[in-house]
Amino acid sequence: MQMNERASKLPFAPLPLIAPFFLWGTAMVAMKGVMPHTTPLFMAGVRLVPAGVLILIATAFMGRPQPKGWAAWLWIALFALVDGALFQGFLAEGLVRTGAGLGSVMIDSQPLAVALMSLWLFQEHIGLWGWLGLALGVAGISLIGLPDELILGLFSNHSIPPSSTLPLSFFESGEWLMLLAALSMAVGTILIRYVCRYADPVSATGWHMIIGGLPLWGISFFSESHPWQNLLVSDWMALSYATVFGSAIAYGLFFYFASSGSLTSLSSLTFLTPVFALLFGNLLLNEVLSPLQWVGVCITLVSIYLINQRDTLAQTNQKVAVAEQNNTQQQSLPETFGKKLNPVSLSIRESEREILP
Repeated sequence: MQMNERASKLPFAPLPLIAPFFLWGTAMVAMKGVMPHTTPLFMAGVRLVPAGVLILIATAFMGRPQPKGWAAWLWIALFALVDGALFQGFLAEGLVRTGAGLGSVMIDSQPLAVALMSLWLFQEHIGLWGWLGLALGVAGISLIGLPDELILGLFSNHSIPPSSTLPLSFFESGEWLMLLAALSMAVGTILIRYVCRYADPVSATGWHMIIGGLPLWGISFFSESHPWQNLLVSDWMALSYATVFGSAIAYGLFFYFASSGSLTSLSSLTFLTPVFALLFGNLLLNEVLSPLQWVGVCITLVSIYLINQRDTLAQTNQKVAVAEQNNTQQQSLPETFGKKLNPVSLSIRESEREILP
């Protein structure tokens, strides 16, 4: 895709590339009031199955081809298992068992896994600026999501906050589920490259959401009680927004762009998701941003710039180094010519005088 190939050359990605992460962030705000009234696996299925149907309807109007052959369906099934069932299942269960801040930090750290797998499988160049940007991105979302008391305690002589603020048991609090969700999303981002060898990326995205969401609804039917009975009209409106915009449009655009171009650059924009969630939570839900969170927002934006401009920055440094080397060589030339030359003595043999007649 031509737009995606040029993304890393722009100071900030074009608006369509940012759209999935804007929609994911605003969908998180919309879902905050729904979670107490429903069950996690039912909600995960709602975000997948209806959204997949909408994507397939859109592909029919767009005339995009449907998957054909056993290889295409096998890759889509694997894609559905990893990025559909596992990712949404781990994410939904993890959000119930962990704080939203710490959970968002863990889920949005998946660009690191994408960068490592892209380097290994596709030999994508990351470079010094890319790694620096990834590190700053993790630092930025940590400032956004982690409690201020914990961060300030790490840089002072105060003790670590009590277990009410920071869970002491990693496996009992659900953070490991969020890590598994992040890894599932990262693997799903890599898998779309292989899926697109046999199927259209948009059609495959729709089918993988349906195939991955149906098992979640099946598990919810047998293990969860009253998943929709307590939902209000406002809850259904929020679910509709999260399904149409936060899933159908967002995932359709994301995997369309992920089918070509730099996966590291595209995945780095995931750092924007908590930024949008935080900003719109402040605007719509009157959530107050602390000074550390504002610093985290700024650091996150700098990290995205560094990752998307890593090649340009590397070329600029290389040109500066070459220019400095040329200047050094030019300065050394006058010194060479200005040195005193050693005298050279030549002996000339006189010839006998010519006798004229």
